[in-house]
Amino acid sequence: MGVTYILLQVAVALLAIVTYYVYRRLSYFKSRGIPHDTPHLILGNMQGPSAFILDLDLAKHILIKDFSNFSDKGLFYNEKDDPISAHLFNLDGPQWKVLRNKLTSTFTAGKMKFMYPTVVSVAEEFIAVMHEKMKQNSVLEIRELMARFTVDVIGTCAFGIKCNSLRDENAEFLRFGKRTFVDKRHGSFLTGFMTSYPKLARRLRLVRTPTHIRNFYERIVHETVAMREKENIKRNDFMDLLIDMKNQKVKLENGDLVDGLTIDEILAQAFVFLIAGFETSSSTMGYALYELAKQPHIQDKVRAEVEEVLEQHEQKFTYESTKDLKYLEQVIFETLRLHTIVPHLDRMAHKRYVVPGHPNFVIEAGQSVIIPASAIHVDPNIYPDPYKFRPERFSPEESAKRNSLAWLPFGDGPRNCIGLRFGKMQTTIGLALLIKNFKFSTCPKTPDTLSYSPKSFVLAVDGIHLKVEAV
Repeated sequence: MGVTYILLQVAVALLAIVTYYVYRRLSYFKSRGIPHDTPHLILGNMQGPSAFILDLDLAKHILIKDFSNFSDKGLFYNEKDDPISAHLFNLDGPQWKVLRNKLTSTFTAGKMKFMYPTVVSVAEEFIAVMHEKMKQNSVLEIRELMARFTVDVIGTCAFGIKCNSLRDENAEFLRFGKRTFVDKRHGSFLTGFMTSYPKLARRLRLVRTPTHIRNFYERIVHETVAMREKENIKRNDFMDLLIDMKNQKVKLENGDLVDGLTIDEILAQAFVFLIAGFETSSSTMGYALYELAKQPHIQDKVRAEVEEVLEQHEQKFTYESTKDLKYLEQVIFETLRLHTIVPHLDRMAHKRYVVPGHPNFVIEAGQSVIIPASAIHVDPNIYPDPYKFRPERFSPEESAKRNSLAWLPFGDGPRNCIGLRFGKMQTTIGLALLIKNFKFSTCPKTPDTLSYSPKSFVLAVDGIHLKVEAV
């Protein structure tokens, strides 16, 4: 009887300890006053362990002021077995810092000016194709046409290849550009494992990039580099800049000299330049034209500005003239606010972080941090009547009234989008020429509201139909 009683007491004590432990874990966020989803009895908050940042001042600490503790993203990459995955967007730690330093000089205003005529020449070909298409049918699916334009721009500027996507819908570069966002090497389970446990997946030597995607870009890059080096070809494009860094030491911001890029690093950066510049810019142009078609008075204002600026610059698009398209820039900014191409920013804490001014709010070491740019962009406390398309929100006067972190399509801080200058340049040139030459309006096939694909990494729609007429 005595032994049984003692065992019963031990069991009750253990049950109490376990209950208290579970309670402590399930009330972790509640006890700190942090809003959260109701935890699962067994899984707790394992299904959503990220810190979700909506306070703009805290977002500024994470992205800028305390960046040293949040410089990593915690995404999967494997530079040894899957070199194409080891690009600037994915990399963490010293690898990211060194590569960012190496590449910063390739996206200066001076380098963009060198590439400007190349982008304009592709845009002029784009306008010629649009005229041909419009004569065949006045209702066009513009989303696909925008993608062909940006693929040809990126193919020319990043790889030095005339892709011919504008005139050939089955062009190889366009086909593989689209497949990059769709084709998967693994099923959902293994893909999810690599996303959730990137370091373990790297140690297990897992590879994410489909073989046919890797083979295509490897062939293109190796052939391009070999040909340019052998024949000493210079095109003043992105590939030229990468090859220059391959063949000489690179001086970092602190003055140190380091080895230039390897051929695998060139491959990875050219690849991400394609996927980042192709989809984001084409989507932005498509969404902008959709909004302008719905509000013709705004479209007319953009057209008047383009014509006035061209009049001041001898009817030529130059790097300097683009800077004068202030209202078009506001249209692009408002488009990116309302249709945020990359909906959220990922970061990861290096060390335990106590939120400034809130000692009970703690981001633990290794915890994922998500800053929901798309939610911030439609917060009515920041943008009144947030679902209305109103470019005037981005006038200098209105912009000055807002927190600088209220607009995040390119991120902010040291890990902002390194190619934002190029993206803005090709988007501005493309839209300016389109609005100058054509009038866009809605038609019966134009949806009242856009339906986004839930499976896409970036904000994407299947198609946007608009009526197109020559001006």
